[in-house]
Amino acid sequence: MTNITFDDKGLVPVIVQHAITREVLTLAYMNEEAYAKTVETQESWFYSRSRQELWHKGATSGNTQKVVSITADCDSDALVLQVLPNGPACHTGADTCFHNSLEKFDETVGYNIVTHLINVIKERKETLPEGAYTTYLFNEGVDKICKKIGEESSEVIIASKNNDSQELKWEAADLIYHLLVLLENQNVSFYDLLQVLQERHDTKTHK
Repeated sequence: MTNITFDDKGLVPVIVQHAITREVLTLAYMNEEAYAKTVETQESWFYSRSRQELWHKGATSGNTQKVVSITADCDSDALVLQVLPNGPACHTGADTCFHNSLEKFDETVGYNIVTHLINVIKERKETLPEGAYTTYLFNEGVDKICKKIGEESSEVIIASKNNDSQELKWEAADLIYHLLVLLENQNVSFYDLLQVLQERHDTKTHK
């Protein structure tokens, strides 16, 4: 903590970032006590400037954040907290506080098609727009979705056995899409799946 430069109010700005997706979740502030509690508990603690009190992220909502790492910038007057969130970061229920798009000048830069697809699938489940294929899958239910996953898995195997790389790309994309639909249907977060992979990797790396 001696390397952190707090401002004249005893605070330091903290950028909170998803440790797996690298998405920026929120901007908060810490004082010395919040930093110490974050290190001690390995969960996010901040200082509320409006309430002028310490707060434990998720203490009320349950949307805690497991801290993976803390880094400081070159002047040690700003921090980046990489976390594994247990639910939405924003009080509105959004995954990130930065969900109000203002401008985008190049749609190809920083575009995460998987994140976009997850959001579209979630929106389809909530609104069930008529005529959408994803709506059809949700209406049919888990049996139909699982059947499609079985079919697409078989197509992936056939394309691989035929050494048809072009067909393999198409069929693998279909398989991933239907898997994302299944995860949403079962209320399982794709990011939780990534977290499992990360934990397995970390376990093997540290052996």
